Amino acid sequence: MRLILGSQSPRRREILSFFSLPFEQVSAHFDEESVPFEGDPIKYAKILSEAKACALVERFPNAVILTADTVVFKEGKIFNKPANEEENFAILQELNGSWHSVFTSITTTYDSLTITEFDETRVQFHKLNETQLQSYHKAFQGNDKAGGYGIQEAGSIIVKRIEGCFYNVMGLPLNALQKVLKPVGIDLWQYLPS
Repeated sequence: MRLILGSQSPRRREILSFFSLPFEQVSAHFDEESVPFEGDPIKYAKILSEAKACALVERFPNAVILTADTVVFKEGKIFNKPANEEENFAILQELNGSWHSVFTSITTTYDSLTITEFDETRVQFHKLNETQLQSYHKAFQGNDKAGGYGIQEAGSIIVKRIEGCFYNVMGLPLNALQKVLKPVGIDLWQYLPS
């Protein structure tokens, strides 16, 4: 069965590569800015992940298509990928020293079947001073990440606590991934590395 990962994210590719499951990675070519945020981060992420899947169905009609969308949410506001470095730093300042939620919606489509699941992880940042924030921003460019930061590797120095799936914050929660793949005939338990 052909599996298409409809995402250019190197982090999603890395997580899916934990399993000995062959897949191809392509861009979904969907304008995320065309979808307005109307207050519900779960609904918003779901609309985006499903729209990305729909954008690939015609190109890959006989494949399992896997797409995802991750949003960072705090006090009624979402933080997508920053448009530039100034916005990236402003987001880090806004998240500094507080809790926020990371929502990832994952969608698979195959034949006439569409399955969507989501996961939420709560993340608390340390209270950093201006010098620390500047150092973090310089060392870990976050323009390609929702919320403008990465939790993996040394980037996690900014994180004080996490409640939920670590891989959700990276963009592909494993439990939700299993839930969307199993109904289309892919059981991750069968693709554990030997």
